Amino acid sequence: MPLPAAPAVPAPVPHPAAMPFAPPRWLSWLIAAVPVLPFFYLAAFGALGSLRNLPKVARWILFYFAASQVLAALLTPNPLLSLAFGGVRTLLILAMVAAGVFLQDSRQLRPLLWGQLVIFITAWGYTLLTQGVAGVAARLNHPYYYPVSLGLVAVTSLWLVMFWRGGAAWWRGVAGLIAVATLLAAGSRGPTLALVVGSVAALLLAGVRGSRRWVVVPLGVVATAIYVVSALQLKFTPILRLIDDQTSGRSFVWADALAAWQTSPLGGVGAYQGGPYLTYLFKGGCQLNPVLAANQIQCPEWLGGFSGLWLIAHNAWLQWLMETGVVGLSGLLLVYGYGLWSAAKSRDPLLIAVLFGYTAMNFVDVVIAVPSPHFAELWWVALGISVWRARPTETHDG
Repeated sequence: MPLPAAPAVPAPVPHPAAMPFAPPRWLSWLIAAVPVLPFFYLAAFGALGSLRNLPKVARWILFYFAASQVLAALLTPNPLLSLAFGGVRTLLILAMVAAGVFLQDSRQLRPLLWGQLVIFITAWGYTLLTQGVAGVAARLNHPYYYPVSLGLVAVTSLWLVMFWRGGAAWWRGVAGLIAVATLLAAGSRGPTLALVVGSVAALLLAGVRGSRRWVVVPLGVVATAIYVVSALQLKFTPILRLIDDQTSGRSFVWADALAAWQTSPLGGVGAYQGGPYLTYLFKGGCQLNPVLAANQIQCPEWLGGFSGLWLIAHNAWLQWLMETGVVGLSGLLLVYGYGLWSAAKSRDPLLIAVLFGYTAMNFVDVVIAVPSPHFAELWWVALGISVWRARPTETHDG
């Protein structure tokens, strides 16, 4: 007599957090549009619930970061205003981290390249139409991206091109040339530093050898351009700026930031309230971006009272220390260090390049402070992806 068949054992259902993410088509279009229409990144607030999918240690680190920002605001000279400003900034940062957790993979960031190429073409077209070749030889401009921002966006585009595995060589070459030309014409040393450090970090820490070798191409092109301009003594100001060893007054700004922090060591002076303390910059009064200034458009009187909001200490750590004191800075350093560790553990070359490259630039600028035209938000999104990638795969506790 045959034995009865054993009952079928149902296959285990994977936890939703462990299932691969298949983005809808509209999401790629939204990501591509962000560089051109920066306010689109506010859609990241819809992903805040994704933070629940992180392991406990990550959630506790993010909680400490948020709590440190709130506590610091309460210890400032103007706690109510600081709490409002600091709370909004912290919530925006958490939304960007959550967007990274939602995306799960750095490959989801690829559509950014198309929007960034639109920005580059706009910058070249605007500069040539309004100032001609002389404008490019002076420094590339854009209607709402500063030259330094253009340089950093060009660097992130180069990383997207270099680490885009499987992309056709012809369009990667064209996109890479546009990005390199934009970086050189922007003439900013900070982005060049980010390119070098981020690319070398990816070369050393990433695990995919096939994509790592491409980092030497843009580095070689930039180095060759600098050498040729220097050796032939060409009068191309943007590239000459790259070999200038002056700090452009940053030492005075750093001294002002330290003096501002000393007025309120624990909680700082408050988010977005450090401008009046940066006397080296603030003495110039309200100034609009270079494009508006070049067209003789003056700062409106009503805006003058807010001119200090966008003045920065040109060093991310001094900026956070000035605005949030040792309490807020401790939260930033904790989540920052966790992000760098997560990126290195992920062995993803794009994540490593972004997190480590921005870190180098943060010593001479502030490129993680939100809101921005999208480059600062990109850093926090990359941190979110890194934290997701570094999580223990068996950890899905709620």
